[in-house]
Amino acid sequence: MFHRIRRRTKQPSEAQRRFTELYAQMQDQVPPGFGAPSAEQERTEPTAVVDDFLPPELRVPSHDQLDGRMMPWKQPLVLDGEMVVCAECGTYREWLILSTHDQVWLRCRAGHQQQEPRLDTAWYNRNSGPADATHATFEDCLRHLGL
Repeated sequence: MFHRIRRRTKQPSEAQRRFTELYAQMQDQVPPGFGAPSAEQERTEPTAVVDDFLPPELRVPSHDQLDGRMMPWKQPLVLDGEMVVCAECGTYREWLILSTHDQVWLRCRAGHQQQEPRLDTAWYNRNSGPADATHATFEDCLRHLGL
């Protein structure tokens, strides 16, 4: 039985033969207009340049338009196996983490700020969520976060 199947498949089928003939005929042919601009494209008028599709109130400012970003961090912050504590009051949780000018600063509930050199902007970007608002001043942002 398998020998019969193999014998039949040794010769190309009628469809394969027709395809081979058509392929040989079309080998050197190029479709009309291929590679040349069409007349319709030359006649079209240039389109008007339009401003960005989003209205200004829906646009998100880029990182270079912001002075900094901040996020709350409720749990203790552990870096290199040690818990970060405020240098002035000793608190170890409920931080406000500020990212500005490629530096990361920690602010405790009491308002003490300290730079954290072990954190960088990449860490901040990995751990922060999407921004829910932008504010004109630092104080406005603190009010928004309830601090």
